[in-house]
Amino acid sequence: MTFQLPATTPVPAEFLEQIHQLYPQISGKYLAALLWQRQLCSAEEIPQYLQAQAYQPTAAAAFGPELELAIALLRQARQSNWSIAIWGDFDADGITATSVLWDGLRQFFDQVSYYIPDRLKESHGLNRSGLERLQQQGVQLIITCDTGSTNLLEAQYALELGMQVIVTDHHTLPPDRPPVAAIINPRYLAPDHPFYHLSGVAVAYKLVEALYDALPEVPEQPLEYLLDLVAIGLVADLVQLSGECRYLAQIGIARLQQQSTKNPQLPGHRPGVAKLLELCRRTGDRPMDISFGIAPRINAISRIYGDASFGVDLLTSQDELRCQELAEHTEQANIRRKEVQKDVEEQVRQRVAELDLSTTGTIVLADRDWAPGVLGLVAGQIAQSYGRPTILLGLAEDEETGRTIARGSARSTQGIDLYQLVHSQRHLLKSFGGHPFAAGLGLWAENLGMFREGIDRQLYQTVGVLPPPVAVVDLVVTVAELGAELFEECRLLEPCGMGNPAPKLLIRNCRLENARNANIKDLKGIKIRYIKTDLIIKDDSTAQGFAAVWWGHYVEEVPLVACDLLVELDYNSYQKRFEARILEFRPVADLVEAVLPEILDFRRGVAIEELPLLEEVLWVRSGPRSWDELLAKYELARSTGQKLALCYRPPLKQSPIAVLQRLIGLGKFLARTGQAMGRGDLQGRLEVSVGATRDGLDCLEAIGFEVSMFPARDEFAVAGAPEPGLNLAQVPEVQSFLGAIAEDFFIARYFWEVPRSLITAMATR
Repeated sequence: MTFQLPATTPVPAEFLEQIHQLYPQISGKYLAALLWQRQLCSAEEIPQYLQAQAYQPTAAAAFGPELELAIALLRQARQSNWSIAIWGDFDADGITATSVLWDGLRQFFDQVSYYIPDRLKESHGLNRSGLERLQQQGVQLIITCDTGSTNLLEAQYALELGMQVIVTDHHTLPPDRPPVAAIINPRYLAPDHPFYHLSGVAVAYKLVEALYDALPEVPEQPLEYLLDLVAIGLVADLVQLSGECRYLAQIGIARLQQQSTKNPQLPGHRPGVAKLLELCRRTGDRPMDISFGIAPRINAISRIYGDASFGVDLLTSQDELRCQELAEHTEQANIRRKEVQKDVEEQVRQRVAELDLSTTGTIVLADRDWAPGVLGLVAGQIAQSYGRPTILLGLAEDEETGRTIARGSARSTQGIDLYQLVHSQRHLLKSFGGHPFAAGLGLWAENLGMFREGIDRQLYQTVGVLPPPVAVVDLVVTVAELGAELFEECRLLEPCGMGNPAPKLLIRNCRLENARNANIKDLKGIKIRYIKTDLIIKDDSTAQGFAAVWWGHYVEEVPLVACDLLVELDYNSYQKRFEARILEFRPVADLVEAVLPEILDFRRGVAIEELPLLEEVLWVRSGPRSWDELLAKYELARSTGQKLALCYRPPLKQSPIAVLQRLIGLGKFLARTGQAMGRGDLQGRLEVSVGATRDGLDCLEAIGFEVSMFPARDEFAVAGAPEPGLNLAQVPEVQSFLGAIAEDFFIARYFWEVPRSLITAMATR
């Protein structure tokens, strides 16, 4: 793995002084360097980013008309004493979202229940059998959380069964609005909106917040009692922790820390959360206590048992003995999850060793015996280890057809857009959903060979030959610098996550000593596999060594020669010590020093005084439509010695249908006036790609226009008119055009949201 070192540009003295004024108790040199590298440089931005009390939160009402529809319906439900069911999801975000609605809605309603699909028997989202069960129980209103946006048919079926539906979700929106009473989803907001990156639990919390605002005299419990659950779901779901997400995580973690006291007299005490913290030996004061402690345990419930419903009871019950029992069940599930994950990982690595990786771009493997609940976790490990996108699939018989179906998970690496990669083979897929970093998919097993070939071909066409994996270094330090001062300055960046990764520290030319595997036992005292190695890091900066832990590795794997070590600095609250968590190592001679190029990100705007000198910068003023287009700009900037500045505007908030209507309107105008138009002009008027423009011209012809092309001038003319009474939904060319527009919108949103760190990684591969 190549280590990319940070830029050598020194931090300005005035910026360091600004940090020192904000935090006079620290030197600020490490924090200033980290903030400067992440382009968090303005005097107004830094306090709001680092300190929750300086941030101005956004009211739930910012969700707009859909939230108003939801609150109006909830008022009606309260007046009529409706029976309400919460439809959740089985991962940590879904379980905490369900718990937030369960605790919150019971302040207002007498008849509230919840339903969570079984991970091993049902899929994400609404399903007909579950809806029928709720209707038989007399449910009149369903409120989804962390799911439901794309369940158009199921929402219509709920309506036919006489049940209203309110959707709270954060996943991708379909082209058409589902037939629901209200849909509260931040994806219909502008990408720079403070709510845009909210996870499912945060959206659920905002609905409860709005209900508290609408009926302030009703609830007996303060709204802030829900914040620890919000923090757990936010950190667990790996959303971008900026704007409202970051603020809610900050104040939620402060609330979570109080739960570790295990004081039943504490207002808002959650005995189940306190027990989880005890079992994972954490205090709840840091996001890592969630990501490495609480979240894996909550996720393990569905991965092992399938039915995760008791997770809600664990997080919300006030029965101490019941919570003790459920927490122990959860701990056993997590222990079992680790064992199953280790088994599958070992099998996958054996299979990968048989591949010719010189000719294999994407790792695609399938097996009938692999547990489906851990495939995403293992795919992530393999992708990071081998620097290749990884897709792992379990094989099973489809009950309806008897055919063998392959279902599983995909994970990305090295900045490769996994969504576009897998989406290129959509003609072979039975199901697919996800985003650029992770996805779930299903296809008939007989198509696996074509899928492997097609996805490899697409990878080489878009990315080329894959280089070795790259690890970005934030700071180069010595062993002597490891400790309280460095830890406290790094900690000020928390909560870390997407868009704000935990600082990676490089220790050069060090030695690893006193390596040993700890004897780890489960709750019943039974020894389980070694899953970590404890050791000491030493270098020439000090005679004292520094404690470190290497998770998932054995003593035999510890290098015996001097090496360069990439670590994250942590504090072990159980052993009351600072320690380094080892991420990667390389023998000293193998270190490749690659200075990160400077990419300036002005997509969210910039003050005039912050603009660089024009002659130093190559501006990207239009949103790129592919990685090739953006990387070509980068290469031009590098060849001319310029910085690359991203300053394109956010994508327009419009639907494919609106673009189709605009296209037809232009066709009628050209037919009426007899004017010709350049294809480039049409592309600009529609604000779409070249391919979508070509599909648009085919669409005009298919619905009745006569299109004449003039290749020499790259123009076209239009005559005639659309066929009267034509059903556009039944015209294949219309559907192709709408699909191309939807793809354009996805790409535009993707390149508006893609973090600068990912662009840097792609540009310097």
